[in-house]
Amino acid sequence: MKKIKDRVGYLFISPFFLVFFLFNAYPIFFTLYLSMTRYKGYGPKLFIGAENFMLIFKDPNVVDAFMNTIKIWGVNIVFQVFLALLLVMVFSDIKYKVKGLGFFRVIFYLPNLIAAATIALVFVKLLDKDYGVLNQFLFSIGWINESIGWLTKPILAQMSVSGIQTWMWFGNSFILFMASVQAVSKETYEAAAIDGAGRFQVLKNITLPSIKPILMYVMITGLIGGLQLFDIPFLITDGRGFPEGSLNTMIVYIYNMAFVYKNYGYASALSFALFILIMTFTVVFTVMTNRNEIREFLERRKVNKERKKKLMSSKGSANNE
Repeated sequence: MKKIKDRVGYLFISPFFLVFFLFNAYPIFFTLYLSMTRYKGYGPKLFIGAENFMLIFKDPNVVDAFMNTIKIWGVNIVFQVFLALLLVMVFSDIKYKVKGLGFFRVIFYLPNLIAAATIALVFVKLLDKDYGVLNQFLFSIGWINESIGWLTKPILAQMSVSGIQTWMWFGNSFILFMASVQAVSKETYEAAAIDGAGRFQVLKNITLPSIKPILMYVMITGLIGGLQLFDIPFLITDGRGFPEGSLNTMIVYIYNMAFVYKNYGYASALSFALFILIMTFTVVFTVMTNRNEIREFLERRKVNKERKKKLMSSKGSANNE
């Protein structure tokens, strides 16, 4: 009877493992295999060992693409978290008593629901140097005398993409932070207000500790998503990182290497290297931000082991007697 129950249990969990191996594990191992070949998308795959991985260290475009990705992601994550925290401070402040939280949640999260292609098209029109709405508006209020090339100057193009990413994702961070803050009892905030705590003291001593796990989650998922940045830089440029390669992110470079230059082996090596890099960053970041929790876990584990040893030795001595 127990064996039948076990088999039924395995049957129920088998779809997960089937999907996982088909769509997660298999692509990773197949990419690793392709990375050790010279392959143009057709014809035989010539095994060349680690040659593609050695080429990564000699390719200056890889460093440029990686730095472009870090710059765009860095500016985006700073403003995204800052804006979300600012809104959390406003909506959780018992003095303001802002109403309509549900309505603002929908409004802030709305950009996240719009397709990236639509967003790219809208911002191409808004930021156009000659006919863009933003330049026309700045002209009308007398702030500029010459058109600004928001998407034609390298640094401005990178900051524009960071701004678009911030606009798309700050609502998601705000909802997650707000959910954590709402788990804290109102009495805590009221007691802090009665004790005369300022807004930044409340932020430092109540809000930030309560949202720390979610903040770490946002940072890690933001890092993973940021290093895989592709859609907006690809769609608002010529697809090759225009202007002057400033929007040539890692994934845009990998895409072009595979589907434009037909070098699937090298593109696979870049993809696998990026996978290892993201995994390393995630592990390091997680360990750095959870040092206390990890230390406490290891200490508890050590105490439990010693307790078990003592228990086993006391049982052994009792049996001998």
